[in-house]
Amino acid sequence: MTIAEIVKNKETIMAQKKAVMKYADGCSYMDENIRVFQNNEEIIGKAITNIDELDTIQVKAAINTTNILDSHGDVHIKGLWNKSLKENKMIMHLQEHKMSFDSIIADGEDLKPSTKDMTFKELGYKMDGDTQVLFFESTVKMERNLYMFKQYANGRVKNHSVGMRYVKMFLAVNDDNYKEEKAIWDKYYPTIANKEDADAQGYFWAVTEAKVIEGSAVPIGSNQITPTIEVAAKGTTEIIEPPNNGTRTKSLMFNILNS
Repeated sequence: MTIAEIVKNKETIMAQKKAVMKYADGCSYMDENIRVFQNNEEIIGKAITNIDELDTIQVKAAINTTNILDSHGDVHIKGLWNKSLKENKMIMHLQEHKMSFDSIIADGEDLKPSTKDMTFKELGYKMDGDTQVLFFESTVKMERNLYMFKQYANGRVKNHSVGMRYVKMFLAVNDDNYKEEKAIWDKYYPTIANKEDADAQGYFWAVTEAKVIEGSAVPIGSNQITPTIEVAAKGTTEIIEPPNNGTRTKSLMFNILNS
């Protein structure tokens, strides 16, 4: 679809995006044209050595980050979760977006969602600029989800993904022929960390408000700056934390979906 066609049909496209549950997980195939975060295994941290003696662990996960153009062509804008986090008291931490009892990792009193403004470097990535991180702090119990308890405890969860519904969004286009869309581009483009991807595509959807329904552990996310931050044995002060050793590189899984 050309830029002209996207602009002409933007209201229909936005209505379609808002009408469905959106999952920010990977939909791309891997080829030489897709740049990927070269995540070192050390990023996720060490496994908890006494896992056989535990039945509960504490997990802090980055579920979503703003100011990244993801493989869906969307850029999440700082503040998009503010209203939803105040109103939705039934947010869930899930396994791979599966809305079933056996896929719940944590919810209710066992889950604390929050946001925090950080730089990408503070989060451990070799990228300039700022981001707002959607964090889940979860009490993960063996009896609730044994499989994911072991995945987190063994340091195997590298990415997360938010399940959401879009509420407010705008089309941004890098073309002076479209005054309204170019103004949106000029407003949000400076905040994007992976500008080379935005330049290549020539447009993006700026999402300024969304309803967070759940956050999931996934094998790979369309926004891959969504690591596990900390894993700790519940009741201890020792944190199993990924080292900030510069192994995260400036690059992004990116797929331009043209039809």
